[in-house]
Amino acid sequence: MNCASPARRSAGGSVKAGSTAIPRSASSGGRHRRTAPSFAENQIAALWRLDVALQEKTQWKMFYDGTPTLDVCPETGRARLSYHRAEEIFEENTRLVANPLASPDDIEDLDGWTLHRLRHSALTHDAEDGTSTPMLLARSRHTSVRSLERYARPGVDSVARHVAGRDPAARRRT
Repeated sequence: MNCASPARRSAGGSVKAGSTAIPRSASSGGRHRRTAPSFAENQIAALWRLDVALQEKTQWKMFYDGTPTLDVCPETGRARLSYHRAEEIFEENTRLVANPLASPDDIEDLDGWTLHRLRHSALTHDAEDGTSTPMLLARSRHTSVRSLERYARPGVDSVARHVAGRDPAARRRT
């Protein structure tokens, strides 16, 4: 097999490159990682109650609402707060919320939440509220439903509400 020729998938799901078979999970570039669960609504509410600077809280709200625009200086056109720095601030300020049983004395040893998980939570909550798949794709800037399905995972309670609301027997009783 020529090095320039494309790899082929075997019937067993491995990618064959020459005579060496690479397991599917290794050939997928890590696409099979588990994502962290979305935040519950009460966790999001606790996040908005944190005593942090308005600039940070506004940026977090923009990430949650799906409008991750940069805070740009009108004079220089340069970003005032990089994503990396915003992530650090978010993680530092959510350590006690993420670990409600921890002592404030242990704050340096705790892990906080990530902005990526906040975005994931917003997509999940929108899916639970009935937002259409095309709208979720547009808002998340994903190009395929397959990539979106990792993030928009409605919880058990929201699925039960959805099913109950469409149950013909339940509609006849009301």
